[in-house]
Amino acid sequence: MSFFPKISFQHEVEEYLTKMFRNNELITALGTQEAESKYQSLLSHLSHPPGFTTVRVNTHLASVKHVKKLLFEEIQKQFKGLCVPVLEHPKLQDILLIPVIGPRQDLKKHASEVIVGAHCGYAVLRGAHVYVPGIISTSRFMKAGDLVSVYSDIEGKCKRGAKEFEGVKVFLGNGISELSRREIFSSSGPLNGMGIRMIETVYLSPSFDNVLPGNLFLQNLPSVVVSHILNPQPGERILDMCAAPGGKTTHLATLMHDQGEVIAMDKIANKVKKIKQNADLLRLNCIKAFCYDGTKALSVEKREDEEEGPPFLPESFDRILLDAPCSGMGQRPNMAYSLTLKEVTSYQPLQRKLFTVAVKLLKPGGILVYSTCTITLAENEEQVAWALKTFPCLQLQPQEPHIGGEGMRGTGLSLDQLKLLQRFDPSAVPLQGMDINSLQDSREDDLISLANKDCIGFFIAKFIKLNSK
Repeated sequence: MSFFPKISFQHEVEEYLTKMFRNNELITALGTQEAESKYQSLLSHLSHPPGFTTVRVNTHLASVKHVKKLLFEEIQKQFKGLCVPVLEHPKLQDILLIPVIGPRQDLKKHASEVIVGAHCGYAVLRGAHVYVPGIISTSRFMKAGDLVSVYSDIEGKCKRGAKEFEGVKVFLGNGISELSRREIFSSSGPLNGMGIRMIETVYLSPSFDNVLPGNLFLQNLPSVVVSHILNPQPGERILDMCAAPGGKTTHLATLMHDQGEVIAMDKIANKVKKIKQNADLLRLNCIKAFCYDGTKALSVEKREDEEEGPPFLPESFDRILLDAPCSGMGQRPNMAYSLTLKEVTSYQPLQRKLFTVAVKLLKPGGILVYSTCTITLAENEEQVAWALKTFPCLQLQPQEPHIGGEGMRGTGLSLDQLKLLQRFDPSAVPLQGMDINSLQDSREDDLISLANKDCIGFFIAKFIKLNSK
């Protein structure tokens, strides 16, 4: 059941994807009709939010049971007594899942309108309120306290400060304005802070603004799986090569019981600051964050200084996570993908540079996990085929837990190799809405199974580095 239009791409990107999802290996295995049906289903899923909100519990500070109780009470308060369950996951014992109710098609639209940017709109569909920087336009006479309908400018065509907008806009829900139009757009007005408090949204998800800070971390389900697959042990030295904003970094430190060392790198200073803030908030002391370009993190000779930061000598780390910069096509919801084909194809060479450094920094016997939040073969299975050919010391390893599907055909990898990979493909389940009645009739096992599939598009590969002797 598709509520929003399918995701749209620039023409050359659409051609690139269509060719990829109709590759000969895939067509031979599935048949033309099924391959095409899966591809069209994927495009529909990408424009809709995942069916569940996933939160990771900071088990360093609190138990899952305790946080579950507090979270259930908070959601009841936010949803005015509506009984939405908070589910534990049998294979990911540090997460909680909250089913998303929607799409709600009976919401009344109001005369006063607010237009927000696409990224702000996607956040609203996942439970956020609207903050001032996300507001592009409001109706002419909007005052604080007005009931307003909020729309997303998915194509980025609305001019800031416009009093009306006739372009393509998608209805997100209704809210109450915290500020007047004049306050939002005045030159000396607030640049931050809440602009619209959402009160009824097309997809009902809890807001996590200042909810149990330090105890919870909002993460997509596959992003939590990655850290479990790396499986860091207390006392080890771990490298998170592209770490911002620190969700996986802090998870790795938590899994190690804050014992050992997690080196987190990112080349953008503000993002490194965010990693440090998250480590402080979750009270994790074994994380050391550095502003550094991962492609330059290998040092060929011992440095004169005794500093602990990058670059590092070869074979310095027990385990390495390379959650690589990518084209991000697996993120949900996304109704209009804006990157050009040149931008999309620029990621593969960058990922290979980072991967090459990672292999050299890994100790023999060490584990390397490679992941992306995209759906392309070039950034996923093709990278695995390249890595196995380029680095004979690497061997694919089984993944535990294995919750997603196997790898996608089209790069010449064997069926056994594809089974060792993990590709989270939202099209693995039909696009379906969830109302409170169907939720209450559902078995918990069925809901968990749905949560494993109805998530973002994501890819994971796990390698071991064999002894080089």
